Amino acid sequence: MNKFLAGVIQLDSQDDVQANLAAAEELIRGAAAQGAKLICMPESVNYVGPGIRDIAEAVPGGPTFQHFSALAKELNVWLHCGSIYAQSGEERPYNCTMVINPQGELAAHYEKLHPFDVSIGNGGPTVRESDRICPGQNIVTVDTKEVGHLGLSICYDMRFGELFRIMALEGANILLCPANFTLNTGKDHWLPLLKARAIENSCYVIAPGQIGRKPRFQAYGHSMVIDPWGNVIACASDKPCFITAEIDLDYVQTVRQQIFTLENRRSDRYILQRL
Repeated sequence: MNKFLAGVIQLDSQDDVQANLAAAEELIRGAAAQGAKLICMPESVNYVGPGIRDIAEAVPGGPTFQHFSALAKELNVWLHCGSIYAQSGEERPYNCTMVINPQGELAAHYEKLHPFDVSIGNGGPTVRESDRICPGQNIVTVDTKEVGHLGLSICYDMRFGELFRIMALEGANILLCPANFTLNTGKDHWLPLLKARAIENSCYVIAPGQIGRKPRFQAYGHSMVIDPWGNVIACASDKPCFITAEIDLDYVQTVRQQIFTLENRRSDRYILQRL
């Protein structure tokens, strides 16, 4: 399937898991009804609030996985589940994304590598996600065969170009960037970062975001899809909603045959490798 429709879910998740899952399901059903075969959700899809250790779930097997697993199977779609808090075996949970196939099976999961530790001046937030979140250790891509080769990331990861270059070199042609981005940074950095990740790797970028007031900050929203040339081909309004965009995997190859950023790397002078 070289062309397919992708759906992107924008949510205003709060501290009621069941309400958040119900809101996500309604929008997923709407995107599926329009023909979306890959449907992507934002970071913290099922919960935004305090006490994250208490709501951390097993992956797979937890209630959020079970909810989305049944939905993926019913609708015959691939679901990228944004992120949830997942049990890590220690006090701090993982910030974890799941990819579920149309049979309802866990195809891949990824724990966020880079905790969001920032101090934004001029009234912006100070956040130390590493105090609450256990960082992951693995770079993850998954070749779905049906809806592209997906590279997995979560929010703050998008500032680390090395991660995305490695995923592209491992075959990714769609980079997924679910987020709960702050308004303070989003207004200046969201679009340039996402465009850069798309252009430098000649990949589609799908970036589902949170919208609305959160306990620590206002979320930026602006969920979008960017093509391998760096064009924004879909962008959400400032409300909970879904958008769709056509993904053409042949276009990835067309761009890569014109702009040789992967082939022209000087690997004799710089090396990206897993340590």
